[in-house]
Amino acid sequence: MADDAAHETGRARGARSGRYGTETERLPPTEAETRSHTAGARSRTPEGTRSRTPAETEAVRWRTAAEAALYGPDGFYLRPEGPGAHFRTSVHASPLFATAVARLLAGTARELATDEIAVVDLGAGHGELLTGILAAVPDGLTVRPYAVERAARPAGLDPRIEWCARPPEGVRGLLFANEWLDNVSVDVAETGEDGVARYVLVRPDGSEEPGEPVEGPDARWLERWWPPAGPGTRAEIGRPRDEAWAAAVATLERGLAVAVDYAHVRDARPPFGTLTGFRAGREVAPVPDGGRDLTAHVALDACALPGARLLTQREALRRLGVSGARPPLSLAATDPAGYVRALSAAGAAAELTARGGLGDFGWLVQPVGTDPGGPDGALRDCGP
Repeated sequence: MADDAAHETGRARGARSGRYGTETERLPPTEAETRSHTAGARSRTPEGTRSRTPAETEAVRWRTAAEAALYGPDGFYLRPEGPGAHFRTSVHASPLFATAVARLLAGTARELATDEIAVVDLGAGHGELLTGILAAVPDGLTVRPYAVERAARPAGLDPRIEWCARPPEGVRGLLFANEWLDNVSVDVAETGEDGVARYVLVRPDGSEEPGEPVEGPDARWLERWWPPAGPGTRAEIGRPRDEAWAAAVATLERGLAVAVDYAHVRDARPPFGTLTGFRAGREVAPVPDGGRDLTAHVALDACALPGARLLTQREALRRLGVSGARPPLSLAATDPAGYVRALSAAGAAAELTARGGLGDFGWLVQPVGTDPGGPDGALRDCGP
């Protein structure tokens, strides 16, 4: 795996850049946020909250709570406004991102020696990425686009896009998962004063308490990928993400699978975890109430299957022709309008590749019967 990806993305708790901008301002607190949210799996109940039934106040593991809050009835990701109303990803930052993915798709078709290719967008939102790809694919390439999303198909979507709840089996082409794995729900573990890692239990109002010790496959995952670092430290148990990614890759007959996310690797895990919430573009407490996104960084190195490469988004996009370099000033004299367009594109590219922001995202590149880094590979250095 690439050395330049072997570091944390700088998205520790607090100010974050990239997907959610650089906002640290919080929205006015909801009822559940009147508590003080601090690290630690001790029991805490916010003041001023309404009384709840025993079923509503039952403490469960974070994976169960987050799954219901994000994807249950009236869950955050099933709302009609879609996630794009609450946060901004690389797809929303600039059309250059979709153009780069279209180049990656064309390169995959070249490797497969075909002019007909599938592209599968995992966690498609409202189909924004696929719409951008279809607008950017080169002439002569026939694309079969699949949007994989739990929410209902949005009105007005390009009829060429097939909407599905699960990725199609046996496709040849590109499977692309932009900020999908971070929303695959995981359990949280916290190490107690006795040195034992226990599951953190959470109630719908966000109050937490320690649960049973982590054992079995989860304990083995922690030992290998995120060893406890002492009392009070936390970890998100990424085993469900490893399994979800392996299952997605298995749907490809041949081609390339790419997962893009904010990430960390084993030698630089954040000691207190990364679980947080976002609502309307602002960071808020991680409360599993269905009214906010719940997200945590991805241990992409744990997800990697044999043959995978881990790059930064900065490196991947530059290989695909996206550069933040300013156009030559001489262009302003010969083609003023062209200079302004090139300057705007350079600014957008700079955001997508910025250090401390989107450029630090991880790209997990998983070939299936291909060699994307080879001389004819989909990730060979190329340009517009």
